[in-house]
Amino acid sequence: MALKEALQRGSIQSSPYQKQGNVKNSDQLHMFSENQKAYFVVKRSLDIVLSFLLLAVLSPIFIMCALAIKLESSGSVIFRQERVGRGGEPFRVYKFRTMYKHTPNNVATNQFKNPGHYITKVGKILRVTSLDELPQLLNVLKGEMSLVGPRPLILAEEKIHSQRLKRGVYSLRPGVTGYAQVNGRDLVDEESKVNLDTEYLMHISFFLDLKILLKTVAVVFSRKDYQEGCVENADAVTANKPEDANAA
Repeated sequence: MALKEALQRGSIQSSPYQKQGNVKNSDQLHMFSENQKAYFVVKRSLDIVLSFLLLAVLSPIFIMCALAIKLESSGSVIFRQERVGRGGEPFRVYKFRTMYKHTPNNVATNQFKNPGHYITKVGKILRVTSLDELPQLLNVLKGEMSLVGPRPLILAEEKIHSQRLKRGVYSLRPGVTGYAQVNGRDLVDEESKVNLDTEYLMHISFFLDLKILLKTVAVVFSRKDYQEGCVENADAVTANKPEDANAA
């Protein structure tokens, strides 16, 4: 598949900040202006410091989430899934497991016809409050993600990957939260999501990152635009019934 090969090669197309042509992952920062390169250096430093502090401060919440998950259903506490990162490089994202262990992990949740059938009771709470995303602080610490950036997608979401490649969105590290997540969250369709990702790329700044972080807190607490299941233009699928659904 051409798209999969392009992503695995780590090549990205030109963006408003890049020279024409494909570039390799190691050359991406060279395509930005000096001020923008300085922004990325400082942003990475802040990501390291803030993610480390948040991991320490939120450790009691990590423990409570882990215990709740283990007490309700069998399976690992941490869910690992391959996503597409900066430069199109694949990486494994960490999340608290919110579904039964036999649920297919290569399908986006919004493509399930009945996602509630696969989500555990604890998982529902974790997803509504976005606590399931907390382990991604480890991805931030490892340099695979940033606190703010376009959300990492699974490889199967080809329509969005195709547009992200064309617009240069993969010149950025994916984020724990992003511009699309505070401007529609689960109600944003594929086209709008790519447009919002592109808008973020074109206006990257510390002020915008801070605005997104603050707005994320408000969106999570208000549960605004939260929705499980099919969204417009999604190709819904039905998975087999999880084997441990009745045991939980």
